[in-house]
Amino acid sequence: MFAPTPAEVLVLLIVVLVPILVGAVFAVITMRLRARLDHLERQRPVGAGDLEALRADIGQALRHVAVVRYDAFGDMGGRLSFSAAIVDDLGDGVVLSSIHARGESRTYAKGITGGGSDATLTPEEQQALSAARTGKK
Repeated sequence: MFAPTPAEVLVLLIVVLVPILVGAVFAVITMRLRARLDHLERQRPVGAGDLEALRADIGQALRHVAVVRYDAFGDMGGRLSFSAAIVDDLGDGVVLSSIHARGESRTYAKGITGGGSDATLTPEEQQALSAARTGKK
C-alpha cells in the first residue's frame, strides 16, 4: 500500500493548491478592477461625441473682452468715459459705451455681428472691438 510521506503531502499541496489560490485571488482582483472601471466610465462628464458640441458652445461664449477708457470732452479729466467690446469667437456680441459729461452720463449699446456693426462705431468703439478680437491693446 502506498502511504505518502509528510514531505510529499506538502509538495502536493504546494503544486496543486497554491496555483488554485493564486488564480482565485487574481479573479477577485480582476472583478474589483472591472467594477471600478465601469463606475469611472459612468462618472465621466462627457463622451467623445459630446466634445465637438462642447467646443461649439465655448465658441459662442462671450469671452473676448476689451475696455478702452477716454475723455469724451476736452474739459473733463480722469478718463471716465469708456467703450467695452464683448464678443465670441466669430466676432458676434456687443459694444457698450458710456459717455461721461459734467452733469450726466449716457450709455449706448451697439450689436456686433461678424466683427462689424450696422451702427457707425466711434474710434474708441472700433479700438475696443479690435482689441477684443485680437487680444491686443
